[in-house]
Amino acid sequence: MSCVFYWTASASASVLAGRQPKVKSLQLNLMPGTTIVVTSFYICPTNKKKVILVGSSINERDQMLFISTDEGSSFQRQPIKFTPHMLIFHPKEEDKLLAYCKEGMLFASTDLGRKWTLLQERVTKDRIFWSVSGVDVDPDLVHMEMQDTSGGYLYVTCLIQNCSDKMVTAQFLGKIDYNSLLVQDDYIFVKVTTGNRTKHYVSYRRNEFVQMKFPKYALPKDVQIVSTDENQVFLALQEWYQSDTYNLYQSDPQGVYYSIVLENVRSTKQPEENVLIDILEVRGIKGVFLANQKIDGKVTTLITYNKGRDWDPLNPPTTDMNGKPISCKAPNCHLHLHLRWADNPYVSGTVHTKDSAPGLIMGAGNLGSKLVEYKEEMYITSDCGKTWRQVFEEEHHILYLDHGGVIVAIKDTSIPLKILKFSIDEGRTWTVHNFTSTSVFVDGLLSEPGDETLVMTVFGHISYRSDWELVKVDFRQSFPHQCTESDYDSWQFTDLRGEKCIMGQERSFRKRKDTAFCIKGKSYTSSLNTKPCHCAEKDFTCDYGFERSKTEVDHCFADFWHDPDSPPEDCHLRQTYESSTGYRKVISNSCEGGLNKQQSSKQHNCPLLPPRGLQVSIKGQMLAVAPGDDITFIVHQEQGDTSSTKYQVDLGDGVRAIYQNLTVTDEPIQHRYENPGVYKVTVKAENMAGHDEATMYIQVTAPLQEVHLEVVPIAGRNNEVNLTAVVLPQEANLTVLYWWIGNNLRPTLTLHNSLLTRFPETGEITVTVQASNGRSMVQDTSTVRVYDNFKVIPLSFSGNLDHFNPNIPDWREDIGHVVTNILAKVTGVPQESLVTVVKPGLPTTADLYILPMDSKPDKKSQFVDKVQNHNRAAEGPGVWALGIIFLISIIATGSFILFKFKRKLPGNRNVYAQMHNEKEQEMTSPVNHSEDTQHIIQGNHSGVVLSINSRDLHSYLTS
Repeated sequence: MSCVFYWTASASASVLAGRQPKVKSLQLNLMPGTTIVVTSFYICPTNKKKVILVGSSINERDQMLFISTDEGSSFQRQPIKFTPHMLIFHPKEEDKLLAYCKEGMLFASTDLGRKWTLLQERVTKDRIFWSVSGVDVDPDLVHMEMQDTSGGYLYVTCLIQNCSDKMVTAQFLGKIDYNSLLVQDDYIFVKVTTGNRTKHYVSYRRNEFVQMKFPKYALPKDVQIVSTDENQVFLALQEWYQSDTYNLYQSDPQGVYYSIVLENVRSTKQPEENVLIDILEVRGIKGVFLANQKIDGKVTTLITYNKGRDWDPLNPPTTDMNGKPISCKAPNCHLHLHLRWADNPYVSGTVHTKDSAPGLIMGAGNLGSKLVEYKEEMYITSDCGKTWRQVFEEEHHILYLDHGGVIVAIKDTSIPLKILKFSIDEGRTWTVHNFTSTSVFVDGLLSEPGDETLVMTVFGHISYRSDWELVKVDFRQSFPHQCTESDYDSWQFTDLRGEKCIMGQERSFRKRKDTAFCIKGKSYTSSLNTKPCHCAEKDFTCDYGFERSKTEVDHCFADFWHDPDSPPEDCHLRQTYESSTGYRKVISNSCEGGLNKQQSSKQHNCPLLPPRGLQVSIKGQMLAVAPGDDITFIVHQEQGDTSSTKYQVDLGDGVRAIYQNLTVTDEPIQHRYENPGVYKVTVKAENMAGHDEATMYIQVTAPLQEVHLEVVPIAGRNNEVNLTAVVLPQEANLTVLYWWIGNNLRPTLTLHNSLLTRFPETGEITVTVQASNGRSMVQDTSTVRVYDNFKVIPLSFSGNLDHFNPNIPDWREDIGHVVTNILAKVTGVPQESLVTVVKPGLPTTADLYILPMDSKPDKKSQFVDKVQNHNRAAEGPGVWALGIIFLISIIATGSFILFKFKRKLPGNRNVYAQMHNEKEQEMTSPVNHSEDTQHIIQGNHSGVVLSINSRDLHSYLTS
């Protein structure tokens, strides 16, 4: 769309005096005479006077930025050579920003987008993070997930001044899952999937990554981080049995050990595979969360005041927005709120809270026994959820100004409007105000930087095809003076039960009186007094490996898989550890004295534990390698003392070594196998308490070159048939063969190179064999014709031919074709009814298959008819005459074979690959069998004789 902005010029909403602001619109000509298409705009979060528009000229189509440092009063045009998909401002330094392109390229600028530097080219979208103040040393550090040259993904960091491949630092050893990096506060999260198991890792304050410990049988399908403030991680974990719900867990300060706090929190899957969890951290008072729990299809809203230890439903209001009594009574009726996030980043969603407005919560929902999706009445509380009031019958966009001293509301509707509502008494009364003379479609609300601001901006458009419009409203002149201490009251924070000691302390807050029309301003602080309480049962929650009893809410019992007295994995001799009592104080709880449910824990000396759970693996997880490959072995030990353990390593090829503290020092074991074979790798761990052993087998294999399927081309129905696979190279070890027969999609697997099978149906059957050795796979296919009736005549050759038999498939196939062609011409039998198969091995033999005629399936073959007709014409002597003619033709065939295939043979007659190449060079010219036969009959026939057993011939011809 063409980009024209409209602003109000110093407009003030003097509503208390009854004065309406005068709206003055200023058109911003970014390029006079040229229409600019703006695709997105960004406002600096630390200085909202700095605005960047991303767009292009319709005429030139050049990408450009429009940069403003005065809230859009003027813009500077900045051409760029890339198309930014997303801009990311630095959280502290307002002129530094990153630009991400859809192609994966990441650029950086230190002067508000005027000059750009390419950082990397294979970066994952939405997995780019600026340095975290107070944790990362250098503010110019960038955390990112990027793809390496092999296609895997890495977590790396670099400085924006120099982010070349040589200056990029990998922060996690090994590859991570795509789209899994998250940098948030003191924590960094990644995940790694191997096989069907996913492991989640966390780094606390940039220390080494440690695997996150969930309950043993949680088996997470997905993990979503909810909160990471106050030295604790709140996360939602979808367990193996859940589909549209997650369980809520909380961690220890390092983010390693997790205990469940709420089950079955509702989740919603969004486009692009994003998952929304119905849980919201209430800003302003630490430890307060809202969550929507889904049980048996019924969604209810719960609130906690102590970081998840206890959850309660919301109390319904006693009257509606008009003051009429409501017939909604607990426990069958409560208030339920929609906790989803808004798609628009400039609309704060359906529940609104603010750090500088403690106790103020406003949201959309309904009254009843469950949450109803299409009901979005607006409710508000000013005492952090203890009591609620209805304010609107429809959902509204909400904006808090001046620490919640002014609440602005604009109806969330698809029709254009020009009025807004605002309240200066925490939603008890509302005033209507015309913020513009022309109705607009409202896209969102913005406020100036700082919680004390009383200046807001409404942005939208007049029609779906019109320009954007921004209208500024200034409430500062609505208030006559700055608030003094006499304008405030104190408010005591309590939970739904009226308990004052929450999270180990009593807290009171400062609130402006409803009748005080004054500005809170920059100097306003909400907190008034805090007083620690004595520790009680409610200040403790269940420790890792323990669950809360369903009947006794203050009792925690150990899970069946957890032994509270067992030493931790990192327990070493001469160290001590403390066994858990099952309880630990809620994180950030500040109670003092009183009950201490952790005091009964026992101190233990770390025993000398025998090694347990010893594992040996290869970096990269490949168990099949090629000769000469560099291999790095990794040894891991799950339990036991490692400092006093010796490790004996036998690599299976005569190389042996002894290591001390192997799993502690992470000393690499590198090796290279030169020869093919199977090698048994053994690691033995031993100390004074015991020993353990781990074994793995390494297959060192060269890639397979070829496989040839040996199978008779003709078979009888239900007769046993032998399938043989010839694999090259012949020394290939541990080759697995997959046999695919017919249309069966499930192969037969063997470790032998032959398989006996039967074909139950007639017709053409395709047989495929695949040979695999873990590093490569080769395949060959043949077709077998299956008949009910056919005849086989065995053929034999003179022993002299064996000297010229290389015993390769191609040679045997060519010999069979020559014999078949000559027999067909001599006898007049159609060639498609004759098949000659030369058998593997020595001496050279063959089988002649005589098939039924396809055109006359009910009659005997022409070969048999010719013989029977000849018998009727010349009884006994005729049979011999025919036999002599047939023998002469066979002798001619044998002579021809000698003539055409006589050559110098290679030294190894069984090397198929060498003979295959020679065959292709020597046997490419067509052969005129009739001329060759006549020529050879007239020559010397003493070299080779091919004969048919006369008894078999006579038996067959007279059958």
